[in-house]
Order: sequence, then C-alpha cells, then structure tokens
Amino acid sequence: MGHEASGTVHSIGSAVTTVSLNDNVCIEPGLPCSRCTSCKSGRYNLCPDMAFAASPGPGPATHGCLCAYYRLTEAFVYKLPASVSLEEGVLVEPLSVAVHSIRLAEVKPGHKVVVFGAGPVGILSAAVARQFGAAEVISVDMNAARLKFIKEFAATGVFTPDAKADGATNAAAIIERFHLDRGADIVIEASGAEPCIQMGIHVLAPGGTYVQTGCGKPNILVPMTKLGEKEAVVKGCFRYGPGDFELAISFLRDGKIHVKKLISRTVSFEEAPNAWESVGRGEGIKTLIRGVQDDIFERRSG
Repeated sequence: MGHEASGTVHSIGSAVTTVSLNDNVCIEPGLPCSRCTSCKSGRYNLCPDMAFAASPGPGPATHGCLCAYYRLTEAFVYKLPASVSLEEGVLVEPLSVAVHSIRLAEVKPGHKVVVFGAGPVGILSAAVARQFGAAEVISVDMNAARLKFIKEFAATGVFTPDAKADGATNAAAIIERFHLDRGADIVIEASGAEPCIQMGIHVLAPGGTYVQTGCGKPNILVPMTKLGEKEAVVKGCFRYGPGDFELAISFLRDGKIHVKKLISRTVSFEEAPNAWESVGRGEGIKTLIRGVQDDIFERRSG
C-alpha cells in the first residue's frame, strides 16, 4: 500500500551524487522504462511499463511505500530542504499532481478558475492556481467541512451544488453567484464524479480549458455538444511529469503553500487498518501513517 512517501536515506550506490546518507527525502514513486516513445519525449508519466508504487497496473504490479525500506533510482528521489519536515514531504506527491494539472491548464494571472472536489488534490490545485496568479478560485464540493477548510486555505469562494438539480442548473448558479460573466476560464475537475464533470463543462467559458484530474467511473455521460459549441480545450491529467516535483518542493521551501495544515493526524504502522476505516468514512483531510519502525522488528523477534 501507499505511493505518497518521505523518508531518510539508509544506503546509496557508489554512483549516487544527488543525495547522501541520512538525508531527508521525498520520492516520485514510479520507475518508467526510459526506452518508449513517451519516455523519450519527456512524458514518462505515460510510460506503458511504468512500475508505479502500490499499483496493480497498467504496467507491472508493484508493492507500495508502506514499508521499512524502499529502493528507487536517484533520479526520482528528492532531497527535502531543511525547512521542510518529513510529514510535509509526504504531501509533495499530491501537490505535484496539483502542479501538473495547473501547468496543463496554463493558468495565468487574472484567470477565473473553478475546482471541483475539495479532497487533497482539489485543495492543493486551488492553492497552486493562486500561486500562478488566478484572480478567483471557486471550490465546489458537497462536504461542508472541506469547503470551510479550503475557503480558509486557498479558495476565494465556495459552492455547494443542489443535489436535485442538473449540471447546467448548478453551473448557471455558480456563474451568477460569482459573477463569472460567460463562465470560468479554467475548470479543474478533481473529484471524478459524473455530476461534477457535467457541471464543469457547463460552467466553462467559451474557449476555456477543462482539465480532468480526478478518476471515477470508466464511462460517463458528457454534454459533448456543449464542448463543441464552446470550442473547449479538454486535457487529461495523469500523475506528474518533469519539473513538477521540483516546483512543488519550492512552494514548500519558500513558504508559499502550507501543506502541514492538511494533515489531520499521524498514526503508527500498527494503527493503519483503523486509519483506513477513518479515511473511508471521509474523516479529516490527510492522514499519515508512519512506516515500519525498528522497534516493531525488535518486538516481533523478541
């Protein structure tokens, strides 16, 4: 289990130059083949043979990072600045997803952005959009507690959809409430929920850019005519690519995004099952699990 991780360097190969023993690091938890067309064009996140942590596929099935030791090539290991804790380092991975989505969207100063979903990636996407100069960032979600959090953390406005209304009606309400004129310049869909996807397409301004970051059902109903009428630019977003981790780390180093606020609690490895149940109930924003500690080995071997 697990693909968001930080840790301390335990051992290194003789040719490693970018990290040293005992460095605190975060990791980009995948290993691409480096041979395919995607890898050679710089889009290694699309590698069909990517060995991604805790993934059954596509690509090789691999173990996750919830372990005592995890081996990875130094190209995907990033030394954390002294000002960034190991706990904050865990959040570099979802922050990098947010960075990737905002870079794909090409958010520019003055843009009006609507983000669907107030989970960790949605929250961080709103924060990154603000760093890229977005004038307005509206968060849309059904969870009142998360909307309260994101309003204090990054969003300029929040909206709770009417569960009984269709996407077009809710989109019209968003446009009216936040004075978006013809709609949002950018839509970041970070929930994967079909109603949000439909709403996002309706709320998008003509000529706007829609980025699908969230993962949901494999097949959904999309208002395709609206996409055509608006000449919308539609982009998929999958994990992260070159430069995303570096930019994410710089946001933490420079104090521009305070990811520590997302951490609801940290539990021991042995408490992991209870933590998963809590997360499944939608409690908190981000729960961290400590890796296997030496004392566990000692207790079990004693």
